[in-house]
Amino acid sequence: MLLSSLGTSIANVGLPTLAHAFTASFQQIQWVVLAYLLSITALIVSVGRLGDITGRRRLLLAGIFLFTAASVLCGLAPMLWLLIAARMVQGLGAAIMMALTIAFVGETVPKAKTGSAMGLLGTMSAIGTTLGPSLGGILISGLGWRAIFLVNVPLGIVAFLLARRYLPADRRVPTTDRAAFDYVGTLLLALTLAAYALAMTMGRGHFGSLNLTLLVAAAFGLGLFMLAETRAASPLIRLAMFCEPLLSASLAMIGLVSTVMMTTLVVGPFYLARTLGLGAAAVGLVMSVGPLVAALTSGPAGRIADRFGAQAMTIGGLIGMTAGAVILSSLPAALGLLGYICPIVVITVSYALFQTANNTTVMRDVRPEQRGVVSGLLNLSRNLGLVTGASVMGAVFALASSTTDITTAPAKAIASGMRITFSTAAALLVCALAIGLESRSREQRKATSLLKEPGASGLSALTAT
Repeated sequence: MLLSSLGTSIANVGLPTLAHAFTASFQQIQWVVLAYLLSITALIVSVGRLGDITGRRRLLLAGIFLFTAASVLCGLAPMLWLLIAARMVQGLGAAIMMALTIAFVGETVPKAKTGSAMGLLGTMSAIGTTLGPSLGGILISGLGWRAIFLVNVPLGIVAFLLARRYLPADRRVPTTDRAAFDYVGTLLLALTLAAYALAMTMGRGHFGSLNLTLLVAAAFGLGLFMLAETRAASPLIRLAMFCEPLLSASLAMIGLVSTVMMTTLVVGPFYLARTLGLGAAAVGLVMSVGPLVAALTSGPAGRIADRFGAQAMTIGGLIGMTAGAVILSSLPAALGLLGYICPIVVITVSYALFQTANNTTVMRDVRPEQRGVVSGLLNLSRNLGLVTGASVMGAVFALASSTTDITTAPAKAIASGMRITFSTAAALLVCALAIGLESRSREQRKATSLLKEPGASGLSALTAT
């Protein structure tokens, strides 16, 4: 989990250096980041399903090896297109690690400790995100840009040896009992997700005919995928899974919440620089507060979810995030830096609690043969929320600031744009909260009806629940 998150954040800080090294434009060099994210987004569900079929330990070891080998290729790439191709392969390895790491929790951790394990994974993800910019800056200044990719090699070797030594062996399943892998569904889903992600990220905030064409292609691809899944003997995703209210609600909430979290990353730097007048170094330091707080609170959030109930803590996290967004939407610039940091801390702490509790709710009782694909769906919802937030909420911010070039907008316009953007974010969180409350109410009604069934003992009803 640390490796996959570090792979994203450490490359961002190197983009200016890479642009100079390869004499490339921003539109060209941004593919160093986009190739990695697109690969993860397009393939994460498929690799989760493949792990369910072939064995998770075997595939996870292959993913770590692939990530490490691709890191070597990135560090040695003599041309930009080779670097981008290696980053796509590295993204495939990262997708395997992200999906199967969460799936392994059900096999290696008792149910009563699931929340704590999810909290620990959240901590490692946040550490990777926080560590990337600072570590990348040190490596680039001291050893050059190739070091930001080669640093993954020793970490990958350690991860491979630890996984090989400590993870439980895959259960041997007779070949005749194994489900066939859905190659058609995998291809259609990958192309559909890639088209959507490209539609949301291309154009640098300007939604043109290419973006619209890609969105139409994504919608058409989704229809084809659903048709293929209804006819597949062993579908990549059983569409009946989405009829399960708890899973559908969790995926919807993750998408909305991730959209809001990306808003803090899109809006924050402009507000800090243009309205509060901070320099680049100070902006970077303030922006690292969120991931640092998440790293410190994800572990305790997991223990809280184990003790007080994951569903209740999911609601608590959403309430905290909503409160933080409302504060930011009414934030006067006169409060300065402290007035910005305090609600950001509230949002980040609440997000850590929500993410840990929500993942615990879904993964605690999922059937063993579906852990990989469900874990992939959780990560997919998060990634789609992030790419949507970067595009849609970025457009809202630009529109609310009443400017076509956000980099030259006056301080008052940026402050006004931030308030309107976080008002929109608060509305999205209210929608997520409504979904969460309805889901919790439905689960409580289900438990009550089971307890009232004639001849059902309390113990058997609770077990069924």
